[in-house]
Amino acid sequence: MTALAIGGTNRKAKIRLGPIVERVLGILILLFAVYWIVINAIDGPDQFVGSVLVGLQNGALYALVALGYTMVYGIIELINFAHGDLFMLASIVAANLMVNVLGVGDLTTATILPLIVALVVCMAFGAFVNVSAEFLAYRRLRTAPKLAPLMTAVGLSFVFRGIAQQDYINGSTQKNWPVNWGGPIIEGVYVYKLLLVLVVTIPLLLAMTYIVARTRRGKAMRAVAQDQDGARLMGINVNGTISFTFALGGALAGAAGVLYFLVQTQTYYDTGTQLGLIAFTAAVLGGIGNLTGAVVGGVAIGLVQALNEGGAHGLGSNWSQSLVFIILIVLMVFKPEGIFGRRTTEKV
Repeated sequence: MTALAIGGTNRKAKIRLGPIVERVLGILILLFAVYWIVINAIDGPDQFVGSVLVGLQNGALYALVALGYTMVYGIIELINFAHGDLFMLASIVAANLMVNVLGVGDLTTATILPLIVALVVCMAFGAFVNVSAEFLAYRRLRTAPKLAPLMTAVGLSFVFRGIAQQDYINGSTQKNWPVNWGGPIIEGVYVYKLLLVLVVTIPLLLAMTYIVARTRRGKAMRAVAQDQDGARLMGINVNGTISFTFALGGALAGAAGVLYFLVQTQTYYDTGTQLGLIAFTAAVLGGIGNLTGAVVGGVAIGLVQALNEGGAHGLGSNWSQSLVFIILIVLMVFKPEGIFGRRTTEKV
């Protein structure tokens, strides 16, 4: 009896030791991250300012794409891997519309109207494609094993990339567009680029938050996310609500496509794969299914990438992608539900 009691006591001590070690390691990693940021700011203040501006610019784009991932996952628990390539298609539509149709070359205050037209068209395009994908593919697999819609999303991703690779659409090489920026420059960053991204992104993020939190549609979305059968019994159109969610996600991808084209002035069929993975990482980092988390995760990754590439003590651009996924792996070890996610336990 004594031996068993001692064994049980030791076993309990080991169980308690795990969370303590994890918490200490997590605090140490956080302190190291803060130290890295501070030493970059002290040793290279000009580089630090430029990196922060670039990080905010890129982070806002990541946040827009990440919201599309997190909204769809939050309502039907589907990781829509085709979302990044939908964003890529939207950037190609934006480029052709603004340059070939509207004749935009030099970006000035006179291009505000073409910009608004491009945003409306590309957001409508993204919403239409996303809703069509939900209706034609995902809806029929809603009750299937989770691997089936996931593989369907991967298949749609390849379809979108194949469309973009056609020579009459974009081709298989990077395409540079004759769009020129002017205006003041701070540490290599065009101020108007940053302002454009923030002026478009912030209202869209606030609008999405308002729709989900304050409107009847948003309440229906939250009800469907919690219990589809219960929502259906309460008179909520589940299919319509899910389609509306896909429309919102697609519209955000369309807006991100316009901004990405204007910031980078180039299009490439593989853009969606690269940026989509980063945006998905941002959604997971913030807590997938959480709107605020997607925004915070996108901005955080944008800042980390920029500081790594342009800071005084960065590892360089060759390590940017690796650093993003190292952060994700560390977070999954210490806080798998994400920054703003809630820890849940599965009932069996």
